[in-house]
Amino acid sequence: MSEAPAAPRTASAERTGAASLLLTPPKPRSGWRLLPARVVAMCAVELQKLRHDRTELYTRAIQPALWLLIFGQTFTRIKAIPTGGIPYIDYLAPGIIAQSAMFIAIFYGIQIIWERDAGILNKLLVTPTPRSALITGKAFAAGVKSLIQAVVVIVIAAILGVALTWNPLKLLGVGLAVVLASAFFSCLSMSIAGIVLSRDRLMGIGQAITMPLFFGSNALYPVAIMPGWLQAVSKANPLSYQVDALRGLLLGTPAHLALDFGVLGVAAALGITAASSLLGRLAR
Repeated sequence: MSEAPAAPRTASAERTGAASLLLTPPKPRSGWRLLPARVVAMCAVELQKLRHDRTELYTRAIQPALWLLIFGQTFTRIKAIPTGGIPYIDYLAPGIIAQSAMFIAIFYGIQIIWERDAGILNKLLVTPTPRSALITGKAFAAGVKSLIQAVVVIVIAAILGVALTWNPLKLLGVGLAVVLASAFFSCLSMSIAGIVLSRDRLMGIGQAITMPLFFGSNALYPVAIMPGWLQAVSKANPLSYQVDALRGLLLGTPAHLALDFGVLGVAAALGITAASSLLGRLAR
């Protein structure tokens, strides 16, 4: 004899099952599973800000345009700086790309202090999101903004006749160098924010270190013509490795790409670690 068909589930049983699902929510993601989602979320937030207010892109493009138009073209005519046979404006363009990206990232700590003052940071810290994921998301969000700025500077340089490469693989390398360096400088800013705990102090320190970082790198002149003490500073400056990578990729000049990307990657990782360890001070 065939077995009797199973009795259909009653409505009360279905309601009980639904109630049990509501009483037992899915286990939240934690640890490394949150990292990609947080990074993507923070980048999306930054892109939304730029979408609603594009004036930042226009105003930040003024300074690099002036560097290329005035400083670059003037020193190209003077020919006072040895650049290995390439026009000085071509030599300068990768340095200005790195400078404009750094200027965006180095003041990123002001935003996290504002979030603390507005009560947003405390709300983020009580979520299951690891602090390292939160810092990494903000760091790479700064990288996205810097990457957009780099595109603007590259367009300006191309209009001025700078002989840049348009190889897609090399341009991807340029984007990676910009993002890694911006991640480090934004984490440096957030680490300083975790120490000084004040927007005014952070602004003063940021203004005090940006120009030494810029002039203490190979952005404006080769390392070989620097005095000995400045060469030592340049070798310890992550901006020098970013500029070296950008010149090698955009202009085809001799570069140490493996060393450059290695230093930028390690610097970004150390910056994320330092900023994550100091994040709790902002929430106290």
